[in-house]
This record gives sequence, structure tokens and C-alpha cells, in this order.
Amino acid sequence: MAAAQAPRTGSSDRTGIPRLEGSPLLGSLADLKSDALGTYERARHLHGDVVRITAGPPGLRTELHCVFSAEGAQQVLATQAANFRKDNAIYQEVRDALGNGLLTSQDKDYLRQRRLVQPLFTKRRVDGYADAVATETAATLAAWEAAPDGVVDVADEMMALALRAVARILFGTDVDATADVVDRSFPVITAYVMRRGYSPVNVPRDWPTPGNKRAAAAMDELYAVCDGIIAERRSGSSSSSQEVGAGEDLLSLLAAASSVDDGEFDATELREQVLIFLLAGHETTATSLAFSLHLLARHPELQDRARAEITAVLGDRTPGAADLDRLPYLTQVLKEAMRLYPAAPVLGRRSVAAAEVDGHTIPAGADVIVAPWVTHRHPGYWPDPERFDPDRFTSEAEAARPRYAWLPFGGGPRACIGQHFSMLESVIALAMLLRAYEFEAVDTAVSVTAGITLRTTGPARCRIRRAGA
Repeated sequence: MAAAQAPRTGSSDRTGIPRLEGSPLLGSLADLKSDALGTYERARHLHGDVVRITAGPPGLRTELHCVFSAEGAQQVLATQAANFRKDNAIYQEVRDALGNGLLTSQDKDYLRQRRLVQPLFTKRRVDGYADAVATETAATLAAWEAAPDGVVDVADEMMALALRAVARILFGTDVDATADVVDRSFPVITAYVMRRGYSPVNVPRDWPTPGNKRAAAAMDELYAVCDGIIAERRSGSSSSSQEVGAGEDLLSLLAAASSVDDGEFDATELREQVLIFLLAGHETTATSLAFSLHLLARHPELQDRARAEITAVLGDRTPGAADLDRLPYLTQVLKEAMRLYPAAPVLGRRSVAAAEVDGHTIPAGADVIVAPWVTHRHPGYWPDPERFDPDRFTSEAEAARPRYAWLPFGGGPRACIGQHFSMLESVIALAMLLRAYEFEAVDTAVSVTAGITLRTTGPARCRIRRAGA
């Protein structure tokens, strides 16, 4: 399907790439800081599928080359992936904060890490985590029995559920030792990373500014709890009895991962992988769960359809990994929520050499933005793009669209290694939650912002009542 092009009214350089107009002094810096997602949407609407956005004062200005089409995204992330690296300012800030784990590493480091980690994310291995997800979902349902006035904020609740599930899978029963620390630390670290990533000039991290001191304290607390659990695992002194099987929690498997060619992870590398899995494994899934529930709460007829499928397939039993294929409509709901609210709304790269992308020349050394948030709303692929319609994801509808019109897990050789786990966790949790409760939206609109992942900036409350009551 050809991408629809909007009229191009801005200035363009010799490559013909139009530029979004900004202020003479700072370009679009203020717009990107206040509403990056809206700025990218406006750029596509005004100028088409490849647009330049400048940010910062003269002499310190960054120029972003934004690619919004499915075809362009595929070129950047897949067919020309070797030319577009994770070398931009945001990724460097993530490296400085959380280390050089699988999300941020490159070249030989990335290939070594991927080879060591890949056996831990086979379908068979991931399917074994279904019981841990069901355990934490059941605990959430039990807590909701005491929900004040029958109202819960699904964004907060799903963040807590997803965090406890991934902590249980990583650490076994050492959940409480990490969940509170991660819940406190990650928002501080994320805000710090994004603030520095968008700033044209930053003071050194070791200067004793209030922002540096808050971030350092959060990182120290986070590192300490992870290092403590890692040391216990490696010494064999942990008394944790893992629901996923003795020695089968992900940290134990990471600690045991080794090969003749790649060696094994040392203690620092283990912590870096754990921190990335904690970040990517809970914030992304929490976003998908929260918006699936909130969108269904605003569309009761679709909620009823999903619940009818769940009841017919599961009855009263606990869902397992084998049920994913038996719940096609619930999976469509989840995919449509991930279209409208992709957990990774913006993906950044930097070009090594000049390259042709969607008919335009991206120069060498350019900062490149692929924006799933915008591509997922592109009218060339999605008629009436703001409408919530799970039937967009029938097998026939999916086959008719370009592969990269929907990319919540990225794509190409750097596609998210945990996408099967995310789908497993989300479908199991949604099935249990919707079978037990009916949801009615209290907040009909939810504001969001693009951090390292998509985050809500306001409440996402729903009134809940026992299903069938």
C-alpha cells in the first residue's frame, strides 16, 4: 500500500528533505521537550514521510532526520541496519545510567551478548514463565477486592503487576527486595536520561548538582539491590525457591550462560543485563496492558466480545502458554492497543554513511528518528487511524499491510528479544483480569509522554465490578 503524502510546505535542503519550521534561536527544541510525539505527528502531516527537525541554538544545533513510512522504517531498521547505529545522545545516556546491556550494546559486544542470551528466550523456555505471570495476576485480583469505591488506576496497577512478574521471573521469590527499589528508582533515572538526551549542553555527571545527586542516589540504590542478589546467586547462598523451577529463574540462567567462544557474563555484565530486562520487561508490558484495559473500558461492546472468547476458551481454569493461539480476538485487542500506544514510540539511530531512505538521501553522521507512534497512525496504512478497532489485526488484514506498518517491537537484527514473553504475559494477564472484572472508564482520555518508553502523565482510572454481577 502506498503511503499517502501530505503537501510539503517547509524549506528543504539539497537532498530535497523538507524541514519543519521552528524558532530562529532554538529550532523545535521547545516543542520536542514539551510534546515530542505531537511534534513528530505534525511534521509528517505537514511535510510527508521524511522530514528534518532542528533543535538547539546555532553552533549546538542537532538536526533530526525523521522517517515515518513503513518502507523507510524497514530500510533503517532491517535492510540497511548496519548503516544505522545506536550512537545517538539518548542511547549514550541510557548506557551511562544502566550500562552496556543488550538494549544499548553494539558490534562484537552485542553479538556476544545476543548469543549468550538467545537460548534463554526460546519459545519453550519463555512458555515456562506462564505460571509466574498467573501468580502475580492472581495477587493483583485479590488486592482489587479492597479497591476504594471500586476504582483503580490501570496505569499504576499494570506497572506494579508487570514489575512484580518480571522480578519474579528474574529473581524467583526475591520479588519484594527489588520491586520497591525499581519502582522508586526508574522514574528518576528515566527523567534524568531524557532531560540530558534532549539538552544541547550538559554538565558532567560527577558535578554535585541537585539533578546529578538525585540520579546518582537512584542508580546506587538500584545497583546495590541487583548486585546483592547476583552475589547470592553466584555464591549459592540464596534461599529463594523459584516458582519457575529450582535454578530456573532468569538470573540463574544468565549467570550460568556460557560458551567456548563467548565465555560468560561477569558480575558487572550480569547487572547490566538485569537492569535492561527490568526496564524493558516491565515498562513495555505495563503500557500494553494498561491501554488494552482502558481502551476496552471505553468500548464496552468490544470488551464483552473479548470476555465471551475468554470464558468460552478458559472456563474457570488458569490460562497457560498453550492458550495464546486459542484467544485470537484477545490477541487482536492487544495488538491494536500496541498500535495506538506503542511502548517504544520513538527509535533513534545515527547513520554511518549516506544512504537512500524512502527516496531521500540521509547524509552520513545524521541523527535518524523512526517513530512507531507516527507510523502506527499513518493514514496510508490505517484508515481512521485514531479509532480503536481490533479487527485491523485479523490474519487477512495483517497480510494486506506492509510488514513495518506495525512495529511495537522494533525490527530487523535489533528487534526486541523479549517479544514472545511480552505477548505471553499480556495475553495471560488480560484474560485473567477481564474474566474477573468489567471495566468502565472514569478518565476518558489519558495523556502520555515519550521517555525511554511511553509513559502516562495523568491518571487512567477505571471503575471495576465483578463480571456478571
